[in-house]
Amino acid sequence: MKLTGRVLHLVEDPALLQSQLSGGSPDVAGNPYVYGVNTDAMISGRACTLGYTPEVLGPYFLENFLDAVHQDDVRGGGFQVIVGGDAYGSGSSREQAVVAHRGAGVELVVADSFQRIFQENMVYGGMPFTADRAVLARLEAGEDVDLDALREELPPFFRAVAAEGGLLPYGRRLLAGQVQPSYAVQRPVRAMNIVEKLIARQVWTGEESFGIGAVSPGEQVLCQAAFRGVHEYTAGMVMSLYRDTFGDAPLSRPELVAAFEDHFVLIDHATVPEHVKRSRLAPARRLTQEMVALCEENSIRLHGPGRAYPPGVCHRIVVEDYALPGDIIVLTDSHTPTAGVLNAFAFGVGSTAMAFAWRTGLIPVTVPKVVRVEIHGDAKGVLSPKDLILHIIGDPYFREEHWRTSPTDTCVVEFGGPALAQWDVDELSVLTNMTVEGGLMTGVVEPCEPIAVFLRDRRGVDATDLFVHADEGATYTRVLRVDLDDVPLTVATPGDSRNRAPLSEHAHVAIHNVVIASCTGGSLADLRAAAAVLRGRALAPGVRLTVTPSSADVARDAAADGLLDVFARLGAVISEPGCGSCIGNGPGIPLEGETTASTTNRNFARRMGAPGPVFLVSPAVAAASAVTGLLTDPRSLP
Repeated sequence: MKLTGRVLHLVEDPALLQSQLSGGSPDVAGNPYVYGVNTDAMISGRACTLGYTPEVLGPYFLENFLDAVHQDDVRGGGFQVIVGGDAYGSGSSREQAVVAHRGAGVELVVADSFQRIFQENMVYGGMPFTADRAVLARLEAGEDVDLDALREELPPFFRAVAAEGGLLPYGRRLLAGQVQPSYAVQRPVRAMNIVEKLIARQVWTGEESFGIGAVSPGEQVLCQAAFRGVHEYTAGMVMSLYRDTFGDAPLSRPELVAAFEDHFVLIDHATVPEHVKRSRLAPARRLTQEMVALCEENSIRLHGPGRAYPPGVCHRIVVEDYALPGDIIVLTDSHTPTAGVLNAFAFGVGSTAMAFAWRTGLIPVTVPKVVRVEIHGDAKGVLSPKDLILHIIGDPYFREEHWRTSPTDTCVVEFGGPALAQWDVDELSVLTNMTVEGGLMTGVVEPCEPIAVFLRDRRGVDATDLFVHADEGATYTRVLRVDLDDVPLTVATPGDSRNRAPLSEHAHVAIHNVVIASCTGGSLADLRAAAAVLRGRALAPGVRLTVTPSSADVARDAAADGLLDVFARLGAVISEPGCGSCIGNGPGIPLEGETTASTTNRNFARRMGAPGPVFLVSPAVAAASAVTGLLTDPRSLP
C-alpha cells in the first residue's frame, strides 16, 4: 500500500478534526486522541437499520462524531488511513463498524490499542490494522508498505485466518479436513482459574473430541460453543455471510441456535418521537422481515411478540432459558456477558464469527488474562451491583487497561467473595453484563447459592455437578479486594460508562427523563428496587418516567407483584418487553434539552437516539431522581 489518499487523525479537538475534513493538514502533534472511539460513533444504530454492506454504510461512517463529522465527510474526503488512540472500537459488537470503514474508503487503521471484539472483526473480515505508529511514518515518507506483512505480528491463529483471507474461508478448509489446530493439544494439567477451566474443557483437538489439559493467557484456541444467538440488527448479515460461504449446508446443533426480535419491537411505540420513526421504522421492519424469513427457511427458533418462543431482550432470555454453568455462549451483541452470571463463559462476537460458529459449532477464543475481584461487606439494602460495577470499571486499573501488555490481550473479571450471596441472579447479572463497558471480554461469577437457587427454581436444574470452580493454586493477573463500605452510590457521567463519580458530587444535576429498562436495568429485581422508592410518592413536575421490562416473564411477575400498578399510578410509560431506548429504538429517547438518568449500560453520545447528557444510575437512584427532579440518593427522601 502506498499513501495515495489522506490520513484522518481522531483527536479530541473538534476544530482540528473539522480542519482535516475541510481539506486542511493541521499539525496534530501533542494533541490527545479520543479515548475509546466507540462503534456507536463509527456507525450509528440508525444507520445500521439501513443494511450491512460497504456501499450502504460507507457514507455514514463517523457521522456526528464530536458533532464535527457530517454524512459522507470521510468517504468524500478521500481518507485512506484512520488514526486513533487507546481502546479503539469500544462498545457494541456490530461488525457493521468494520464494514463502514471499508465503505468509506479506509484501507488501514492505526491505533494505540484495540478493543477485543472490534479487533477480531477486523481480523476475520480482512481489515488491515496496526498498533505500530512507525507504519504510519513509513507511509507518510512515501514507502510502499506491505500490509500483508502486518499479520506476521499477530498471534498464530489470527495469522492462519489472515493467510486464508478471513475466518470463513478458514472455516471452509477446516470442514474439509485441511486445517489442524494452530496450538498444541497434548499438554499437562495444571491449576487453573474458572475461565481457563471453562475454555480448556471445550478446546477442539482436531478430531471429534474436545478438551485439553490446560490453557494459558494469550493463547488462541478453537472451542465448542453451546448457545449461539442473533437479533434483527445482525441476523441478515450473518445469514448472508453463511450462504456465501457454506451455501445451504445445515447449521451445527440447531437446537442451540436462536434469533431474537427485541431491538426493534418498540420503535413504533406511541411515545417515540416522530423523527425517530421516520428515520428508523421502515428499514428496521425490513431487517426484521428478513430475519423472520431466514428463521422460517432454516428452522431457526425465533423469540418475539407473537412468535413461537417468548419475547424479551435476548440476554435476559438466554439467562432464563438457555445458559448453564460450564457453557461457552456467544451472541452477536456485546452484552452477551450477562450470561456469565450463571458460571458460564459468555461473550459477544461479530457476524463473521457467528456464521463460522453456526456452521462449525466452534468459536475462536483468545485466552484472556483473568482478574479476580473479591467482594466483601454488606450492601445494607442500598448499594446495588450497578453502583459496584460502575465503581469497578471506572477504576484506573480497568479504565486505563493496566492489565494490557500487548495489542491482542483480552481480560476477564472473575467475581467472587462472600458478599455475592446477598444478591440474586437478576442483580448479579449486572456485574457481568457491564464488564464489556470496562473494555473487558466478559465476567464470570464463581459458584454461589444465588445461582444454585435460580437454576433450581427457574429451570429445575441441579447445578452441583455443573459448577466450575477455580483450582487451588490458580493464578490471576491480579486479585482485587473490594469492601462495599468503600463503595459509594455511583454514577457514570455522560459520554462513557467508565466515567465514574460518586452520586454526591452530582446531586445538583437536574433530571428530566428517567429510564428504567434494558438487559442490565429492566429485571424483576430492578423493577422492585425502583417501585420500593416510588411507592406512595409522585413524580417531580416535568419529569418523564419510562419502564420497560426485560422479558415477558419479568412483565408477568411485575404485574403479579403490583409493581406495574405503582408505575402506572405515577403516570409512567410502561412498554412491552424489548431493547428500547437503550439503543434509541423505543420510549424514553431524550427530547431536546433533556438530561436523562438511565439504568441502561451505555451512555455514549447519541446512543439513546438523540443528543443530550445521559447519567447511568441504579434503579433506586433513578426512581429517587424521578421524585425530586435532581440526581438523588434515595436515602435522602423523607
